[in-house]
Amino acid sequence: MKYVILIYSNPESREIWGRLTVEQRTEGLKAYAALDADLDASGERLFSEALDDVSKAKRVAVTEGRTITTDGPFAEVKEHLAGFFLLDCESLERAVEIAARVPEAELGLVEVRPVLNLDEVAHRA
Repeated sequence: MKYVILIYSNPESREIWGRLTVEQRTEGLKAYAALDADLDASGERLFSEALDDVSKAKRVAVTEGRTITTDGPFAEVKEHLAGFFLLDCESLERAVEIAARVPEAELGLVEVRPVLNLDEVAHRA
């Protein structure tokens, strides 16, 4: 089954990152590299990426055939999506086990969600 691990940032996590030395940041990024390597070895990682700052995002809307873009950030919230993993693993419990290895989990900023199988949805009554 496919699961996505969503990694969020907030003012507290950005402040913590900002206080780290270059060496500490390098070690933090090594935790992600080790997680990627382990998930590649197990065949569970389909894809993962870190996302750039929300201020660089664009919201896209189409009105009367015309494309309109708006600069980000968009949500009036403190937390922003910072990255994700797309996994194919045996269970929700396994996905949660993997999510617990994400450094932001210590700050409560990690979410696990099943990926919706559109083929199954189409066949539901």
